Amino acid sequence: MTTGWEAAVEAQIRTAQERGEFDNLPGTGKPIPGRDLPYDESWWIKSFLEREALPTDLLLPTPLQLRRRVEQVPDEVRDLPTEESVRAFVADLNAQIVAWLRTPTGPKVVVRPVNADDTVRRWRADRERRAAPPVAAAAAEPPRAAPNARRRRWRLPWRRR
Repeated sequence: MTTGWEAAVEAQIRTAQERGEFDNLPGTGKPIPGRDLPYDESWWIKSFLEREALPTDLLLPTPLQLRRRVEQVPDEVRDLPTEESVRAFVADLNAQIVAWLRTPTGPKVVVRPVNADDTVRRWRADRERRAAPPVAAAAAEPPRAAPNARRRRWRLPWRRR
């Protein structure tokens, strides 16, 4: 026995089928993804992260996210144009670390603020290394012999040297 609203819904579905709105839908004729896999309680968040192309780091607790950001500081500041921008980046990260240290949540992980002077020193050294002409670096290295130029001496096991 159908009620009035069920009949109305069925009528809308029937007219949509007649118009062909359900033809050529993505995934038509394909198996349902993950059907044969064991049940996973967090399937929806994993599919959301995959669909939206978000990093899985967002699932980490705050101290681990901060620790990972501290580890990535040299890579993050490498392309910054000025020393002030490097210091501003480090100051922002340190503000987040201090805010977490005031009210820690999550696992007990040691996270210390980043030393801005050391970061700037490494940033300058990296810039100088990249700015050095490659010719000078190539001239400093001794010339290498061709790989086939070396002759290998085989030692017989019964012979001593």
